[in-house]
Amino acid sequence: MTDTPDGQLPSLAGLRDLVVGVSEGVSALQSGGTAVSEKIDGSYVTAVDQDLQDRLLRALDTRWPGYGAIGEEMSHSDQVSICQSSENGYWVIDPLDGTTNFASGFPCYGISVALVIDGDPKLAVVYDPVRRECFSAGVGQGAWLNGQAIRCLETQMLDDCIANVDYKRLVGELAVRLVQSPPYRSQRNIGASVLEWCWLAAGRIQLYLHGGQKLWDFAAGYLILTEAGGAATTLSGAPLDCGSLQKRSVVAASSSALLAQWSAWININRFDSDTPA
Repeated sequence: MTDTPDGQLPSLAGLRDLVVGVSEGVSALQSGGTAVSEKIDGSYVTAVDQDLQDRLLRALDTRWPGYGAIGEEMSHSDQVSICQSSENGYWVIDPLDGTTNFASGFPCYGISVALVIDGDPKLAVVYDPVRRECFSAGVGQGAWLNGQAIRCLETQMLDDCIANVDYKRLVGELAVRLVQSPPYRSQRNIGASVLEWCWLAAGRIQLYLHGGQKLWDFAAGYLILTEAGGAATTLSGAPLDCGSLQKRSVVAASSSALLAQWSAWININRFDSDTPA
């Protein structure tokens, strides 16, 4: 059965099945030493990234024609054109987030698809092919992991938390303060943004900080987190906007109350940081 942009969203269950089906077998292709190419922005890409993107684009257009689609491996000009001209909304696809991990044999990477309409994510699926974990969410439908509802872990105080902090994209005094005087109990960074969002939603971590993510890094995870009860903003406190291609910083936590504490600590210790807002 095919759904079209007539005011009714595609089926979340159908989207889960599509993403998992397209992604099956990708973990068998992983090996340390996988051939990589370097893109203009310095990030890595493999033949697997491109192949997965092509297959997802075809499958989505066949099942739900009428939506645009923005893939990470598209040209920037094509991405801009789709973002500005897709009246019915567009799919946002990260075919393989954590490409460096994938190419190095480090088993943390994921496939992410979100449907964005009027600048807001409406449906989201993130699939971890290594652990066979499928995270998903729909607006007003809650957040799910392999068919089971998930909620963020309710932690009251910063010093009880595990934080996922991406130091690579933090500059200035903030990174120094986080190393010297961290407000949390412990810190991690798994190197795959789409999974980090989902691990926060599933209660595995309670705080998140990233200095700069692109639309395909956060569109699906943002919806999954908020449907699980979590909250997120940029470093400047603005909402995460899925209606443009502008890179965004991310401050997130397992609840609005905890986000307020986390943001307050960051603002006190940020000083003259040059990290994007």
